[in-house]
Amino acid sequence: MNLSYTLGIAPEIKESIVPISEMKNLVKERTEVRGAGPGVYNINPKVSDIPDKYKVSGPDGLQLLVLGGIEEPATGCLCPENALIRTLLHNLFVERDEVIIVDFEAGLEHLGRGTAKDIDVMLVISEPSQKSLDLSRKIIELSKKLGIINIYLVANKIIDDNQLEIINSRIENWNVPLYHSIPFDSEIGKADLKGEAPIEYNPNSKALISIRRLYLKLKQLKEEIFDL
Repeated sequence: MNLSYTLGIAPEIKESIVPISEMKNLVKERTEVRGAGPGVYNINPKVSDIPDKYKVSGPDGLQLLVLGGIEEPATGCLCPENALIRTLLHNLFVERDEVIIVDFEAGLEHLGRGTAKDIDVMLVISEPSQKSLDLSRKIIELSKKLGIINIYLVANKIIDDNQLEIINSRIENWNVPLYHSIPFDSEIGKADLKGEAPIEYNPNSKALISIRRLYLKLKQLKEEIFDL
């Protein structure tokens, strides 16, 4: 919900953003089946015009579309908001010739709802803790069941090599590589507290340097995947 800070989108633009899932009139318009009773809705709504209509622009050509989550408890997977978001993501992944980066909220909900299907590469971000690794393993297992082939683990907020050694020992039988590690960097926390993009606050911090290396690795991976 706060990705706009990290991307460096202006505060006045951020304040105007309404997540797609909270646009009740839009959700009703696109999913309603006229004449049908309650609980009946269109599971394949029209979504192709939504990205260009509701995206906001950021620096360096970035464009942000905030999908939002399902706010009501106990709604399950079968709800109009989820149908719209799931179809919208499919449209973004499959129908548009663009590089799409989706920042899923931490947890398993997006996998349970099927909103992570059709992606080319899944990066599972884990912190150096047993709880985070346990959750990462569940995410990896569910991602495989969704048919996602290219799954990679990224270790975040790493303090020393000993932590990497422990993580590598824990994931020996996961069949998913530790693809990259990003060091703990207090500069990221300082930027976040100020509500500034880390790349603007300190573009040469050690975490940013590592993230640039990750970008180059992903760029090479993209070329390998689509050249097959």
